[in-house]
Amino acid sequence: MKKTSPLWKRLKAKAFEDGVIAPSLLSSDFSCLGDEIKSVEKAGAEWLHVDVMDGHFVPNLTIGPVVVKSIRKRTKCYIDCHLMVTNPEAWVDGFADAGADCITVHAESTAHLDRLLHRIRERGCHVGVSINPATPVSAIEEVLPLIDLVLVMSVNPGFGGQKFIPSSLKKIQRLVDLRRGHDFMIQVDGGIHSETATAVREAGADCFVAGSAIFEAKNRTKAFKTLTKAIEQGN
Repeated sequence: MKKTSPLWKRLKAKAFEDGVIAPSLLSSDFSCLGDEIKSVEKAGAEWLHVDVMDGHFVPNLTIGPVVVKSIRKRTKCYIDCHLMVTNPEAWVDGFADAGADCITVHAESTAHLDRLLHRIRERGCHVGVSINPATPVSAIEEVLPLIDLVLVMSVNPGFGGQKFIPSSLKKIQRLVDLRRGHDFMIQVDGGIHSETATAVREAGADCFVAGSAIFEAKNRTKAFKTLTKAIEQGN
């Protein structure tokens, strides 16, 4: 089971202790994806966030299992696939076969969340659940014992470069309260940059999905260090 892999153990410990950055490939240049991945690895990344969009659940189309399979061949980074799709049940096997380490599904996308999460675990992947800005934390309380990661969307999903929604901080704090007795990581995606990361860390987040803040920077190593420093200020 991937849950016991040395990389996961190390990243999880780092996330809880200091916070970990997961560059979002949505903001990368898809025409040279391999080089883009190498550039963020050089900057210090060990975790990659892959936004999967189907044009139905969100109004955009992005990466599928074929691309993830190619990414898996090019990197040893932890690959976290965030499925922003309708009927996610139909896609679990494809992304698991492609080499995803974690599959995160939206609570809003399925009527049978418990069953879906068990299926992800059966395929040997870490289990993530995401909630949109309008979805309360209470919607996933019953499945918290089943998961490795909660993804709080701090923007409305579907596009990169949006502004951080401040009410997301209360959700993070609520999840910290609920985490007592559980062992899940709190990931935040949307509007993460040096001006928001400190408050997000202070609220209790562990994993920071950053797209524009990393990939739009001319010096990605410097951008990674700047974001790391902002996170550290929230410890």
